[in-house]
Amino acid sequence: MTDSYYLISDLHIGGDEQLGRVDFLDELLSFLRTLEASDEDAELIINGDAFGLWEFTDVDGLDKFDALVDRYPELFEQFEATGDRIPITLIPGNHDYELAAYPEYVDRLAEFNVTLRQEVSLTRNVGDHVLYVEHGMQRDPNNRIPDFGNPYANPPGYFVNRQLTSRAGRLSERGKFNWLKDIQAVTPMTQIPAWMLSNYFYREMSPWLRYVSAPFLLLFNVGFLYVLAFALDATGLWSLPMDLIERFLGLFGPVGLLVDVLLTANLAVTLLLILVAIPLFVFARDVRKTLRRFGIDQPDERDSADTYLEGARALFASDPAVAVFVYGHTHRPAVTEIDGRVVVNTGTWLKRLRRVESAFGVLPPVFYSWYQLNYVRVSATEDGGVAVDYELVAKQAPDEETWFQRLVTPAPKRDDAIPPRTVVRPTGEPSEADAESDPSGR
Repeated sequence: MTDSYYLISDLHIGGDEQLGRVDFLDELLSFLRTLEASDEDAELIINGDAFGLWEFTDVDGLDKFDALVDRYPELFEQFEATGDRIPITLIPGNHDYELAAYPEYVDRLAEFNVTLRQEVSLTRNVGDHVLYVEHGMQRDPNNRIPDFGNPYANPPGYFVNRQLTSRAGRLSERGKFNWLKDIQAVTPMTQIPAWMLSNYFYREMSPWLRYVSAPFLLLFNVGFLYVLAFALDATGLWSLPMDLIERFLGLFGPVGLLVDVLLTANLAVTLLLILVAIPLFVFARDVRKTLRRFGIDQPDERDSADTYLEGARALFASDPAVAVFVYGHTHRPAVTEIDGRVVVNTGTWLKRLRRVESAFGVLPPVFYSWYQLNYVRVSATEDGGVAVDYELVAKQAPDEETWFQRLVTPAPKRDDAIPPRTVVRPTGEPSEADAESDPSGR
């Protein structure tokens, strides 16, 4: 019996032009070489989105796989070497869904000692318990494959990806900064408008326009109070606040006069924005309601992780033998204990983005880049339990933020740390289901 299982997901290797860059290639090769050199009885499971087949728009069919092999020969050579030492098993995700639709991919991957399972999920025995693994797209209404295995059964996310993500890869290098290629790192997708606005303001906007507009945006909060004081004075309700402001600014001579001019200009801009914002707010509210009807925009109150936790609870209840539920897809690594069992999100090896709001005025938020490369090791313990080891692969965050972005935002906070080891001892009796079957019944 296999002693341990290593799991990674969401590598998204491949795609048009700039999407073809793999910033973590050295770290991935090092990880595969470590497995090759190990004497452990192990198996590597890649649970979906190993490749970015959706992101190829200039080649079709098996030509996409040929493009991958030609572009990343060292990677496929290492797959072959590692796969000669331990089994490597791959299941499709949504971005490489074509792997599930064409049997030819099974043979092509086998040439590099990678076993392709054209299934939604798989299971493995871990001691007296069961490890359940899926990618997770079937629980996402925007990326659920309606007829798994049908090459033409593409979800809405496929068409969004073809028109948005792939085009971003082709256009990214045209910008002043090569930032559009990171669109896959923006999660959830509802953050894309804010991310694009942020990059336009801090990277693409004409410098003179940015620095002319910056004082108005920085003083917006103060300007709002100035507008209130002006309104109270103009209507005759209360003139004291305006008098105090004028006296205070008068203490600073020419500097105070300059600030007064800026506040007055900000007053005019604010009034104009309010007039424009009223009809825009009504329009945006109606558009969002329409998107929600179609299931494209979901309320923020419900975290996407809840869907997977509920699915895991249902699976644990239907088959007490399952001790570990593993998924990917959302790019948010996590290890969560539920009733003596574990739910694991394998995260992503892509760049991640952390949104940080501006500390001043109404400047756009800044999206700080970082990496959280990781793998998960699942093994049986001597006392009949199951251990889940979460291992980080060191990679320094890229220094991509401008001095102005760092000036107007506080230092980004680290995400909650994931425990390096979680051990559970499920109490349910193991089922007699074959370890290759799907305990969810799908």
